[in-house]
Amino acid sequence: QFPGASAEFAERLEFIQPQVLAGIPVYRVMDRQGQVIRESEDPQLPKEQVLKLYRTMTLLNTMDRILYESQRQGRISFYMTNYGEEGTHVGSAAALDDADLVFGQYREAVFSPQIPHFPSFPSHSSQRKIPRFFPQTPLYFPTENFPDFSQNPPFFPRFPPAVGAAYAIKRADASRAVVCYFGEGAASEGDAHAGFNFAATLECPIVFFCRNNGYAISTPTSEQYRGDGIAARGPGYGLLSIRVDGNDVFAVYNATREARRRAVAENQPFLIEAMTYRFAQKSPFFPP
Repeated sequence: QFPGASAEFAERLEFIQPQVLAGIPVYRVMDRQGQVIRESEDPQLPKEQVLKLYRTMTLLNTMDRILYESQRQGRISFYMTNYGEEGTHVGSAAALDDADLVFGQYREAVFSPQIPHFPSFPSHSSQRKIPRFFPQTPLYFPTENFPDFSQNPPFFPRFPPAVGAAYAIKRADASRAVVCYFGEGAASEGDAHAGFNFAATLECPIVFFCRNNGYAISTPTSEQYRGDGIAARGPGYGLLSIRVDGNDVFAVYNATREARRRAVAENQPFLIEAMTYRFAQKSPFFPP
């Protein structure tokens, strides 16, 4: 055994071919028709909670339409839609506890750790400019009733601060978890790799939640990486990883709930890759 790895000896010269290895499967609970495939995987949520999930996703879609059209009319300065990714936001948010800390990007600004509610939109109503750059991007500030960390665009990585918060929670033995949301494009940033490694070596209670919608702005995944998505990177860092159907709200709920539970109980970091679609352009400033 060498101190840098745990492996057996091999007498044959052979390089690992990435395309030979089978891809990580996509965990799902429902089929394309919305029918539960395996009863044992049904989260058995109360009817009222299921209806609330549905109403929240529908309300989110309606809010997107109203605010996107308002931005195109010049009534507000900026808005990022969630078209196609409603299941990832709502399913994961429903699985968290009120005391958990959420580090989100712009697309997670519409929900709180419990079943989502919609905060005010102070940044959208402003026409102030950021010097030398572009109209004000989303910056949601926490309040007493919405205690999560402020939501920021991907240009300001959240990985190291999220891991630092999780480490502080571990030191305080606070029985809480941190959830860090990001897109697959942000996973190409150096801060992502630093965050993954710190979380694993420090054994932090954190859940990294990746929304893989296939595009980073207009760059497809085929030009972003050659490996098997983002979940395949987890084992290399020592993260317990899973890939889920991001359009299956029950699958997202189950994966996030179990990852959150084990992260708190075992002080272990988890990586969830939710496969989904983005049904609109990156933002109003980019072409469809």
